[in-house]
This record gives sequence, structure tokens and C-alpha cells, in this order.
Amino acid sequence: MSFMTDEEIAAIGFGHVGRNVRLSRKASFHSPARIRIGDNTRIDDFCVLSAGEGGIEIGRNVHIAIQSSLMGKGRITLGDFANISSRVAIYSSNDDYSGEYMTNPTVPAEYTNITSGPVSIGRHVIIGSGSVVTLNVTIGEGVAVGALSLVRSDCEPFGIYVGSPARRVKDRSRRLLDMEQQLLQAEAAQAA
Repeated sequence: MSFMTDEEIAAIGFGHVGRNVRLSRKASFHSPARIRIGDNTRIDDFCVLSAGEGGIEIGRNVHIAIQSSLMGKGRITLGDFANISSRVAIYSSNDDYSGEYMTNPTVPAEYTNITSGPVSIGRHVIIGSGSVVTLNVTIGEGVAVGALSLVRSDCEPFGIYVGSPARRVKDRSRRLLDMEQQLLQAEAAQAA
């Protein structure tokens, strides 16, 4: 994988970019002024981040794997240490599928009925490969979403969710919170 230089990243015009950010040269960023990226974040090949009016806010130590997409008018937030596996799609907007309106971006807005809403993905969330997250969803801290799941309603913290639609099947360990503190202390000691 080929990553951009700091100069290449700065030339894109993001709203904010933290330290030690690694962005693939093969990733696409639309409306970058509305995209904020935290420290130690990595975005891999063929990812598409298309920020609408609400923007995209990415925390620190976030990984967005190959062929994932974040798009829509609503705000999309990824908390610190979130992990988006390959081919995950996160949508903050949606067409009307009822047949009462037309769909797709080639049709003028007065003939469509697009709805938008925020998507909030908490700290330490992992979303498995091929999953889809829809608008107006909050995925709580520490949630694990299994591969190929459809998340269309909120997920409570530290649960493991699977299926279409995703449902909670069991609890997830909170040990990773202790490990986060160890990592942050090690980083602080290294910086001193």
C-alpha cells in the first residue's frame, strides 16, 4: 500500500489532520474541508469518504480498511480506536424506496425524497467486513458488529451484534479500556 506524504495530505485541504496520519494514495475524499482526522489514523486503498453538510469527524487511532465508504449529508462520527473492516458502508443519507419518488443523484432534488441523519460510532467499536450502517444510528462504545450485518438501529455499549438486522447476542469484554490506558501512558512516557 502506498501512503501519501504529509505534503500531499496538506494539499487536499482537510478541515483538520492530526499527527502520524496515513492515507492511501488510492483513497478518495469528497468535500475534504468537512472532514476532520485525528492522530494515528489510517485509511486504506479504495476507501471513499464523501462528507455532506454534517461532515465527517474521525477520532484518534482509527482504522478504515480497504474498500469502505462513509457518505451522506448527515454527520458521521467515528470515535477513538474505532476499526472499520473492509467493505463496510456507512450511510448518513437514504433514498425513498417506496416508489412515490424517483431515486439517484442524476434526478433533480424536487423529484426525490432523500432523508438524512447522523451516524455516531463510539470509541473502540469494531464493525466487521461487509456490514452496512444506516442513518440515525448510534453504535455505543465498545460494540463489536459481526461481518455482513445490517445496523439500522442503535447498539448499546459493549455488546456483540450480528445479523440482518443486527441484534445483540452477548456482552463484549471491557478489558480493552485498561489496555487503552496502558497505551496512552506508554505514549506519554515516550513523548516526555
